[in-house]
Amino acid sequence: MKLTVGYLQFEPRPGAPELNRRRMVELLTPHRADLVVLPELATSGYCLESAAMRAAAEPLDGPTAGALRELARRTGTHYVVGLPELDGGRLFNSALLVGPDGPVAGYRKLHLFGFEPEIFTPGDGEPEPVEFKETRIGLLICFDWIYPETARILALGGATVLCHPANLVLPHCPDAMVTRCLENRVYAVTADRVGMEEWRGEKMRFIGRSQVVTPAGEVLGRADEKGERFFSVELDTALAEDKTVRGNDLFAGRRRDLYGKLCE
Repeated sequence: MKLTVGYLQFEPRPGAPELNRRRMVELLTPHRADLVVLPELATSGYCLESAAMRAAAEPLDGPTAGALRELARRTGTHYVVGLPELDGGRLFNSALLVGPDGPVAGYRKLHLFGFEPEIFTPGDGEPEPVEFKETRIGLLICFDWIYPETARILALGGATVLCHPANLVLPHCPDAMVTRCLENRVYAVTADRVGMEEWRGEKMRFIGRSQVVTPAGEVLGRADEKGERFFSVELDTALAEDKTVRGNDLFAGRRRDLYGKLCE
């Protein structure tokens, strides 16, 4: 099937969720797509101490879901947005898929990065693809990219498009996502942020370079490292359902008998 997907690369203001929600709606209102991915922690910013992050947090059916639901009713678009989730007193670094009818699915980041374990509880559920239109999509967040198992299990579950909200500070991810797409024959939409924040005296610069990658490893619409940008492109999900490379079925050809604990 044909699917129009996109990303919004922008700079959230730390500790200002209401302002960031308004900014997201403002930037997204002119655009139409089937699916748009926004950055990790897009509502809160990244470098917040625990109390400040908790003050910016919300449940998955909270004000961010409400704002994007109303926007989705006008645009017909579904959105994947990163936000700090508050659930039962615990904080999670989460991603939310929301459409015209409200929240559809949530995902909690599995692999926390740097100081994040001081703030967040890691997700503990196996990643599962989400039914979307006539295909399936997968959610992962930022540092999940460095663990090939995250993308692989989503692809094995039938995901054709990986939605990847991110706050990237390492330079390797954009190229590594090309490998994730090649080895799984999937599309990936990485939505990064731009700008700089400070964590306990250490400056952190976010690298931008949001992108869409095809199952053949082609990079479409990679953004630069500083500017805010919206980009969208039409994809053919049938290309991600074909797991063959020159007649070799990548999934059927796996030597599971030799992988030991990886396949238990």
